[in-house]
Amino acid sequence: MNPTLSALKQWFGNNTALMQGAAAPMLVVAILSMMVLPLPPWMLDTFFTFNISVSLMVMMVAAYMIRPLDFAAFPAVLLLTTLMRLSLNVASTRVVLLEGHTGPGAAGAVIEAFGHFLIGGNFAVGLIVFSILVVINFVVITKGAERIAEVSARFALDAMPGKQMAVDADLNAGLIDEKEAKRRRAEVSEEADFFGSMDGASKFVRGDAVAGILILLINIFGGFAVGVLQHDLSASQAADTYILLAVGDALVAQIPGLLISVAAAMVVSRVGKDQDLSKQIVTQMFISPKVLGITATIMGVLGIIPGMPHTVFLGVAALLGYGAWMLSHQPAPVVEAPVTQAPASDSEASWDDLQPVDQLGLELGYRLIALVDKNRQGDLLTRIKGVRRKFAQEVGFLPPPVHVRDNLELKPSGYRITLRGVIVGEGEAFPGMFLAINPGGISTPLIGTATTDPAFGLPAHWIDNQQKEAAQMAGFTVVDSETVMATHLSHLMQVQAARLLSRTETQQLVEHVSKQAPKLIEEVVPKMVPIAVFQKVLQLLLEESVHIRDIRTIIESLAEHAGSVSDPAELARRVRIALSPAIVQQIYGPTNELNVIAIDPSLERLLVQALGNPNGQGAALDPGVAEILTQKAAEMALKQEEIGIPACLLVPDQIRSAISRLVRRVAPRLQVLAHSEIPDSHTIRIGPILKGAA
Repeated sequence: MNPTLSALKQWFGNNTALMQGAAAPMLVVAILSMMVLPLPPWMLDTFFTFNISVSLMVMMVAAYMIRPLDFAAFPAVLLLTTLMRLSLNVASTRVVLLEGHTGPGAAGAVIEAFGHFLIGGNFAVGLIVFSILVVINFVVITKGAERIAEVSARFALDAMPGKQMAVDADLNAGLIDEKEAKRRRAEVSEEADFFGSMDGASKFVRGDAVAGILILLINIFGGFAVGVLQHDLSASQAADTYILLAVGDALVAQIPGLLISVAAAMVVSRVGKDQDLSKQIVTQMFISPKVLGITATIMGVLGIIPGMPHTVFLGVAALLGYGAWMLSHQPAPVVEAPVTQAPASDSEASWDDLQPVDQLGLELGYRLIALVDKNRQGDLLTRIKGVRRKFAQEVGFLPPPVHVRDNLELKPSGYRITLRGVIVGEGEAFPGMFLAINPGGISTPLIGTATTDPAFGLPAHWIDNQQKEAAQMAGFTVVDSETVMATHLSHLMQVQAARLLSRTETQQLVEHVSKQAPKLIEEVVPKMVPIAVFQKVLQLLLEESVHIRDIRTIIESLAEHAGSVSDPAELARRVRIALSPAIVQQIYGPTNELNVIAIDPSLERLLVQALGNPNGQGAALDPGVAEILTQKAAEMALKQEEIGIPACLLVPDQIRSAISRLVRRVAPRLQVLAHSEIPDSHTIRIGPILKGAA
């Protein structure tokens, strides 16, 4: 290979990124240069041709994109193409006014071709064609695209909170990981930024149309004056020369402007994220044989009316009728039903007929069976796997598998969650519909079926796909039916975590830890702490929503105290003290100042006297006092949550466990901490005071 060519190829390969980064600044410099520097006709032809090709490329990209963010650079492209057309108008105006008297080819072959070939050399026809193009561009396309961009920008900004909450709901349900959640949040933000930019960029198209009209008028009157006053041309000669050049120049700029306007309209009017515009039109307009058949019939009737062009109308009717016939005779896809062998009715009963109770079960009505069928795009099983994975990562042990089966006794759209054969949750889900959950404070009415969120009891509505965007714009958290069921299952697994930790899961946890720290397990479980006591300690922690991920700290604390304490409740209390930094962080997050609910000193003394005796089990507490205490604790917890502060009650060590059991029934989200469970690195801030009866 020639050494010079090889060196050039290597230089271009090494500097590709540098050249790509400098493309936009170089284009801007070239555009500005065209406004101030005179250009020869051949260079004008080159730039006009380049302008037309770029406009076609932009329209093709807009037609084949799948979603608006696939062409996120469109607002910047719109600005650059508008500037390029205006700079070409300035450059061509300079040439037309300076050299127009020499003939129709003074401003280049492109303007001459548009002035003679497209409009037949008649400037009156050119003016009319240009006026029609301006009306189409300015009044129809640009006006509609501007309105769509404005509404889309407002809707995108209003829907951001709902979409962000939907992402958080999927993350909390274990359906997506943190990386996917970050990507979706960034996509929501980029979508809002894009439509906001398009709202402003649409003004470029509108301004370009106005500038085209003004430039044409300036060229006409300016050229006519220059021809008559400076070059001594007659009025007819000046009109034939300058007006024809001005109209040709206007058409050369207006046609690319029309293409860019169409591209802008296609970008902002895109709906859906699965197909490009061509596939959407074909699949949605030509999919129904009934539509084609009715259209063919109407065209055929029009074709036989006397005086109508029979050949054209009947030809189109025949073509549409043939298309309808082809669609209606397409063979339907064959779905083979699975063949199941009926059990023999005359066989003897055996132990195989005894079915074990499901540790964790999900029963579905017959309309929900499609959600677990992968052949019908059902992904409920995948989401359940994500729920189990997220539970294991957060809580600290692997929950039992979820046994999914159908139950014809349920409502067609009903489902039931069972734990060891006992129903712990029920609800309804409607495939193809969405649940719009009101997070609080939203009064916008929705068209749908009013209900409540099965997981958290929030007011909600079942809505169809047409209402989804409006609900998200209003601030509702909108989720599909699979997410509703997966979130409900995840919530109940968190609530019932203590019951999910059976002896089997405890043994599996011990075996898992023995692989990481074999000496630690060998010394403590089961030598110092029997497996039954170890399970009970973990269950007591889980009952109060304390995660057991830090299993090493738990085992080390048991090893420290197991020699002198054998009661699981006392062991759990001491383990809580060891886990106090993690417990506080789980409740409050990374803050070092803890806003807590305190107990009035007189009430505290009464509670210590009644509940402080470890053997009394709280029997000495007056039922009326207990009722008032639990009601006021629940009210304070609700007020704390409404202002965004975790609800946590601070009590003396000797009554923490008893108070926790007492308030858990009416205020399950209220956490109860002992004084010894506040880490030294944290400070407390006394908030509301819990008092007894007035």
